[in-house]
Amino acid sequence: MFEYQKYEYFWIFVLIVSFFPVILFSISKLITPANKGPEKATSYESGIEPMGGARIQFQIRYYMFALVFVIFDVETVFLYPWAMSFYEFGIFSFIEALIFISILIVGLIYAWRKGALEWS
Repeated sequence: MFEYQKYEYFWIFVLIVSFFPVILFSISKLITPANKGPEKATSYESGIEPMGGARIQFQIRYYMFALVFVIFDVETVFLYPWAMSFYEFGIFSFIEALIFISILIVGLIYAWRKGALEWS
């Protein structure tokens, strides 16, 4: 049978995590000043008077470049714990890391061929 005692701390944690954002947003709504004016609706440009509308289109190239950067940046962060405990894992871990790095290289070559790394 299903053991309820085994998961009671889990359900308490889920309840706390569920109500915590609701409570924080409610408190924030209550204590926030309600100064609704035309200055609140304008875009902020480092203290300079805004020029033009806030809704401008960006080329997809910027998003693709940022996405490729984030993917490879996050994936290389995963290599750090492996490098710190390299001697403890043995040859199997080394082979897994080589497979991981080869997948990253294949992804980089694919992005390069598709032109995701070209800025101009």
